[in-house]
This record gives sequence, structure tokens and C-alpha cells, in this order.
Amino acid sequence: MSNVEADLRADARANRDKILEVAREALTAASDASLNSIAKRAGVGPGTLYRHFPTREALVAAVYRKEIDGLVALAPELVAAHSPMQAFRLWCDRLAHYGRMKHALADVLHAAMTAGDMQEGYLPMVGAINHLLRACEASGDFLPGADAEDVLLVLGFLWRVPAGSQGEARADRLVDLIIRGLGR
Repeated sequence: MSNVEADLRADARANRDKILEVAREALTAASDASLNSIAKRAGVGPGTLYRHFPTREALVAAVYRKEIDGLVALAPELVAAHSPMQAFRLWCDRLAHYGRMKHALADVLHAAMTAGDMQEGYLPMVGAINHLLRACEASGDFLPGADAEDVLLVLGFLWRVPAGSQGEARADRLVDLIIRGLGR
């Protein structure tokens, strides 16, 4: 591969990443945001957006996958950089942020995602929570034996909490309840 081809591929990846970042913000703020407005805010032409994401559903599904991938990758990073309890709390805060995005896009997500798409993200999320739980158990912060799937199911409330300061405060209180329930 020539340097020109590598630069083009890097440029295409950068465009795709910028589109996904802008789309996440725009669709969270207004689930009916137009694809043309997203392209404009991302600094690309509509053709570039449609080359990467031929439909609104394809764009929403890609935003969902990127968020899930980010949450999964974040768990070990947080455990490496913080105390296990702080890592768990920070991860739950990020999950709550994702939940507000998912809440805003619920109708579009349900239309865009297949059961296979959802399952593809489910097992890695269970693995991320398991990583956090085991670290908190090893540090003595949580009682041993919590099931990661059960914790994910309970954390599912985070995508039902509405956006805004009241919703954020409620999410914090609910995460505190979970932490107390898992703790010693």
C-alpha cells in the first residue's frame, strides 16, 4: 500500500469517526436530527456521510456499536487507573451517559437493530461488568459472587432516566443504591 492510499484510508477513518461523534451528540439532543445537518456539523459532505452510512438506521446502529465498544474498553482502563470502587462508579457514570443517549434514540434504535446486533453487544458488556465486579471483590469493596448479568439487568434502569440535572441526580442515587447492595 502506498503512502497516498494509507493517507486516504486514515482520512476516511477520521471522517467516519467524526461523523459518529457528531451523530451521537446530535441524535441525543434531537432524535430527528437530519443526516445533512450531521454531515455539515462533522465538516463532511452528505456524500461522504452516505458512503459510510447509507441509511439513518445504519448510522444509528454504528453509533450504538461505537458506544458499546467504548464502554467495554473503558472497564479495564478504569481499573488500571483508579481504585476498583472508583472505577466501578466512573464506569456506571459513563453507562448513565450512554443510557441518556439510548433513551433519546430508543425508537430509532429498535427499528435499526436486529436481535443479533443487540446480542453482539450484550456479551462484551457482561464481560466488562464482570471485570469491574471481580476487581471490587478482590479489593474487599463488594461481597463475592455477584453475577455480572444480574448487575447489567439492574443497571438497565440507566437508560430509562431522562436527560437533565434531575435525571443525572436520580441516576447517581440509583447507582449508589446498587453499590450499597453489592458492598460489604
